[in-house]
Amino acid sequence: MRIIGGTRRGLKLAEVGAGDAAAHLRPTSDRVREAIFNLLMNGPHGNPVEGARVLDLFAGTGALGLEALSRGAARVAFVDDGTAARALLRQNIEKMQAMGVTDVWRRDATRMGPNRGAGYNLVFLDPPYGKCLGEAALSSLRDGAWLAPGALVVWEEGHAPTPPGGFDALDQRRYGDTWVTILKVAA
Repeated sequence: MRIIGGTRRGLKLAEVGAGDAAAHLRPTSDRVREAIFNLLMNGPHGNPVEGARVLDLFAGTGALGLEALSRGAARVAFVDDGTAARALLRQNIEKMQAMGVTDVWRRDATRMGPNRGAGYNLVFLDPPYGKCLGEAALSSLRDGAWLAPGALVVWEEGHAPTPPGGFDALDQRRYGDTWVTILKVAA
């Protein structure tokens, strides 16, 4: 795993191997991550990464949020309740030298509670596949006021998900066994 674009392009991240089934670690492949950022950067919404406040849910190794930082995001908050994931995440943040622009929260992404700060412009959502955790996380974000008006959500899932109320689907594509859905917070 490596950073694909931006200022830290080529930086090798901590290895997970094929993933850690017990910890539900299934890192987004470089190919899918590149496709996601191509969709974001070349989409009709301009460049949603530059200067964005990013929320990376079910963060795992943090590759999506760290890629966003490399491509100009202002700050990234990583959310994961797994011990193994947070250890890898901290290693990767150190490799990126991104300690001052990141937060790591041990929290259940399906029960975020109320947000006490500004909303986030860009959210990466990569839950364990087939457990309906993405729907629960989106509802939690919406109910807790975590999303800025017009925020984009990039949702990875093992099937083509149907977004809950309050979100408009902008794009949906399949890459092997991964479905990538881009949503926008409804006006």
